[in-house]
Formats: sequence, structure tokens, C-alpha cells
Amino acid sequence: MSLWYTFGIALFAAIGTFLFGFDTGIATTTIAHQSWISYMGHPSAALTGAVVAVYIAGEAVGALTQTAIGDRLGRVRFMQMMCVIVTIGTIIQTASVNLPMFLVGRAIAGTAVGGMVSTVPIYLSEISSPEHRGLIGGISGCGISFGTMMSNWVGMACGYAPYGATQWRLPLGLQIPWGIVMFIGLATFMPNSPRQLIRQGKVEQARIEYIRIRRELDSYAVQEEFALMRAQIEYEMMREIKSVREMFYLYRHRALVSIAVQTMTSLTGVNVIQYYQTILYKSLGIPPATILALAGVYGTLAFLSNAITTKYLTDQWGRRKMILTGLSGIILIEIYAAVMQRQFQNTDNKVGKGFAVLGIYLFVVTY
Repeated sequence: MSLWYTFGIALFAAIGTFLFGFDTGIATTTIAHQSWISYMGHPSAALTGAVVAVYIAGEAVGALTQTAIGDRLGRVRFMQMMCVIVTIGTIIQTASVNLPMFLVGRAIAGTAVGGMVSTVPIYLSEISSPEHRGLIGGISGCGISFGTMMSNWVGMACGYAPYGATQWRLPLGLQIPWGIVMFIGLATFMPNSPRQLIRQGKVEQARIEYIRIRRELDSYAVQEEFALMRAQIEYEMMREIKSVREMFYLYRHRALVSIAVQTMTSLTGVNVIQYYQTILYKSLGIPPATILALAGVYGTLAFLSNAITTKYLTDQWGRRKMILTGLSGIILIEIYAAVMQRQFQNTDNKVGKGFAVLGIYLFVVTY
């Protein structure tokens, strides 16, 4: 019973990462629509790149905001604030009448989802039991890939709408309700993090929330488990690091590993391939309708591979082995994909182009 309750909460919290995946993925199909290109005055390659750049810059601001005020506000309050901001950003994108307005909306939405994506995994790890932490925590990643998949198929479907702004406004507008829905859920039934409440000195409130989350345990067991968790957190608070300098002095290796994993996985080129895959398909001479379908398949493969590994590998195989195997595979696949793109761009070799597309698909499955 407790697992299903936590699983349901995790799915609802994953709306935050779903928004990240959808808002990230929808840019892929938006900039591919000729109607958007014409409406925005045929922007240069640099301005088209800015659609991606300002969003990523916003993500960085959101992540830094979470670091600065996330603990003080609490997980639920901070995510509520991000829900308000993302709703504003998506409304501005949908209503855009020119490129500067569109870029402002992208930056605002990027700030919100950056804060959300850095909060949801922490929240999920804090409300999940140790034996299911990998499964529950992995749901945030599934939310991202599911959002990417849905955005790609929605973008493709809207390509069949009558030529005009509806082709790109409608998929952008579909993002608006999700922030509102998540805000309502956070305000009504989603629990606060007991761990963070203890850190804030709200022990009795933390106890109530913990009993809600661990409802399958009897009274004695849940009180004993809560007491152990409280003792651990209070011990950690006594030894808490107060500055970045102190963190690097005492835990240099852990800090560098943490930074390296996050940075290097981003530097694999995943954002470039995700955002500009439609341009890669176009350079192979693939027609527009097929390009949007290929983007949909890309998103579907991302979601399926993420869901399968979360269910069957994360807890069973181990995080370290998965990272090492994945990054090793990505190195080989990117070499293959680059060679295929170089070899078969501007040619009539359909089989070769198929192998070039295969390289992009192998990348997302491995990533």
C-alpha cells in the first residue's frame, strides 16, 4: 500500500519533469514548422539558436534559485512557485506576436523547469523508502522522456492543421494547464518532505507526514523508523557543511565526482541532438512530414528505454555500472553517427540515410 501511495505521489510530482521534457521537446518541432519560421520573420540561424540558448540559460537560473532559496521555502512551496512561473512562461510563448516575446517566454519557462527539475528528484528521494528509492527517483527521468515523446508527437500532429499559427501555438498552449494542475496537487494532497521538516525544527509535523507516507507500518514500527531517521538527520546537521570552500576541503572527491557526472553527461551533446535533430534529418534530404514523424519515434525510444532501465536496472544493476556502460556506448555511437551524417548528407543513398538516422536513435536509447 505504501509503495502504491508513494508511486502515485511520484507520478504526480513528475508533472514537473514532464513539463521540462515537453517544453524542451516542443522547441524541436516548433522551429521545424515553416509557419513558425514565416510568422517570426525568417529568423537567422543565430536567432533560431537563441530559442534554445535562452531556455538553457533560464534552466541555469532556476537551478541556482533552488540552491539559494529551495531549503528555506521547502520543497512543496518552492515547486508551487515554479508552477506559477512556468504557467506565465508558457502563456507568453503561446501568445507571442514576435520573436523577442517568444524568447522572453522561453527564458521564463526555462527558469521554472530548471528549478523544478532540480527539486523533484530530491523530493522523491526524501519521500521514498530505501528499498524503492531507485524506482521512485527514476520516475523523474521518465517524466522528462515522456514529456519529450508527447511533445514530438503533438508537434507532428499539429503539422496537419491548416497552415498558420495554429500549427505551433496549439502545442505550446497545451503546456499551460499542467502547471496549474500540479499547483493544485501540491496545495491539497501531496505531502511535505519529512526530512526537510526535521531540518527546519518542525518535528511533529514531520512525524505526521512520515506516518502518511509509511502507512503500511504498524504504530510501533513507524515510530521507531522515524526516530532513527530523526537521529540520523540531527547527527548530520551537527556536522553540516556551511560553505562551498568547506565542502571541497572535506569532500573534494565526492564534490568533483558529482559535478563531473552532471557536466559530462550534458556535454555528450544530448541537448544539441535533441533540439536540432530535425535539422539533421533535413540535411539528409528527408521531407518535412517524415522529419516530424522521425522526431516522434526519437521521443518514444527515449521514453521506453528510460522506463525499462528504471524498472529493471537502476536498483538491480547499480548506478555506477549504468553510467560507465552508457557513457562508453555513447562515445562509440557518436563516432558512428558523425561518420554516417558526413558520408550520406546530400546523397541519394536511402539505405545510408537510414543508417544515419539509426545513429541518432542508438544515441538516445543509450543515453
